[in-house]
Amino acid sequence: MGAVRGRRRRDPPDAHRRTHHRRLSGHRHDQGRHGRTSAVNTDDISGKVALVTGGASGIGAGVARRLAAYGAHVVLADVDAEAGARTAEEIGAAFVRTDVSRLEDNQAAVALAVERHGGLDLAFLNAGVASGCGLGEDFDLDRYRRVMGINLDGVVFGVHAALPAMRAGGVIVATASMAGIVGIPQDPVYAANKHAVVGLVRSLGPQLEPLGIRVQGLCPSFADTGILSGDIKELLDELKFPILDVETVVDAFFSLLASEGTGECWFVVPGRESRPFLFRRAPGPR
Repeated sequence: MGAVRGRRRRDPPDAHRRTHHRRLSGHRHDQGRHGRTSAVNTDDISGKVALVTGGASGIGAGVARRLAAYGAHVVLADVDAEAGARTAEEIGAAFVRTDVSRLEDNQAAVALAVERHGGLDLAFLNAGVASGCGLGEDFDLDRYRRVMGINLDGVVFGVHAALPAMRAGGVIVATASMAGIVGIPQDPVYAANKHAVVGLVRSLGPQLEPLGIRVQGLCPSFADTGILSGDIKELLDELKFPILDVETVVDAFFSLLASEGTGECWFVVPGRESRPFLFRRAPGPR
């Protein structure tokens, strides 16, 4: 994506944003905003402050473990207090019980990061659930609102809460899905909220670039996490569709983090190197 044109660059509203911080990235390549690197410069992560939602298990826990191993100050947020506290203790992180569908819970999670560590450098907005809700006779209004609240509101509220604390050079990463890039007939509601996350990432990238904040999307296909029900796993086995292991998705996260891009959506599918999905240009007026 190109730079924003026709707008004056905005001055960062907070004094701490004027301070130059090392980017959460690897060594820079001259490939514009879509440049990528092959490995993370762990020196750029050490000492940084990272918030991970959905951090009790699965992809969130995998990313949090590696961030902590690289020397980051990690704040874990999850609705599962028992599992979240256990994971936090394991890696030496702070934990706060968080229902991401509630704005005030997102704000409390960010407030803990600021209270403990003075600011925020990375927000990994990862919490998500499967839908299990159709649009016919199986439509369930309460379930629909719950799923949209976690998968979409959780990202919107997370960004809103993180921005006042985010330092220049910081990164916001949202877990979308390949369901945000292609249609998923088996779960249209899930596809709908993940498409919304993809649109949000692509729109926020250029909007927040003048503040020195990058926004990226992580789009894995089926991964071996709690979001996969037994029925879905059985179906994938029958179709011989490979399931991603969590560490493969974690590797992709750190490749994304090492990039210089913004507003990108990185696909993660079995057997392929993770990289930004190249969206076709929309036709303009003639």
